[in-house]
Amino acid sequence: MNDLCLKFLDVGTGIAARRIAVRRREGVAPGLFWVGGFKSDMKGTKAEALDLWARDHGRAITRFDYSGHGVDAFCRGPQVVIGSSMGGWLALLLTRELTRRTQPDPSVVRLVLIAPAVDFTEDLMWKRFPPEVKREIEQTGVWARPSQYSEQPYPITRGLIEEGRRHLLLDGMIETGCPVWILQGVQDPDVPWQHTVELTARFARDDVVLTLVKDGDHRLSRPEDIERLIAAVAEA
Repeated sequence: MNDLCLKFLDVGTGIAARRIAVRRREGVAPGLFWVGGFKSDMKGTKAEALDLWARDHGRAITRFDYSGHGVDAFCRGPQVVIGSSMGGWLALLLTRELTRRTQPDPSVVRLVLIAPAVDFTEDLMWKRFPPEVKREIEQTGVWARPSQYSEQPYPITRGLIEEGRRHLLLDGMIETGCPVWILQGVQDPDVPWQHTVELTARFARDDVVLTLVKDGDHRLSRPEDIERLIAAVAEA
């Protein structure tokens, strides 16, 4: 059976305790593990397209709402980890953590990264913020950043910036132990293609394929972009 089921993962304790929704479709390996972007959710265009492909090909897939990724709770065996934007950063951090285990389960057999926003809180936010925005974050703890993707601004907190600094990757080499496929739009206003080229230089031993989509934006959710994404996933 390749049915889709909705489950829940309990994370946090005390007043921070909460239930995180997880959508899991059973199927054959390697399974797909979706890691969404900043302010995204598990029912976006790319996530839904991957789920339909998994259904039609009998593959397992796991999606989730932040926070709490559920990889230990819901995945077993080899996985193709697909990370979009901020999810690309998280996918690399997840892979690093799994490779540190003596017997990693699940294991990552391929990474597919879509406009990976690695170290974005520092390199693409903090370093580019004007002095008055930095002061507001430091003094009040939050700044409401206007967004082209929502009528409501995105709150950028001091906690987000400080947490990001504890997980920076571009200050050293990266080893995932698996092939890496990156899709990047040249017209991306949020993650410049030059940022992604710099990321590819950080992979020490892994095979990396970088596809630059000349007219592609940040989301890469057009039909032709989805075809590229499915092609990258299907090769695993």
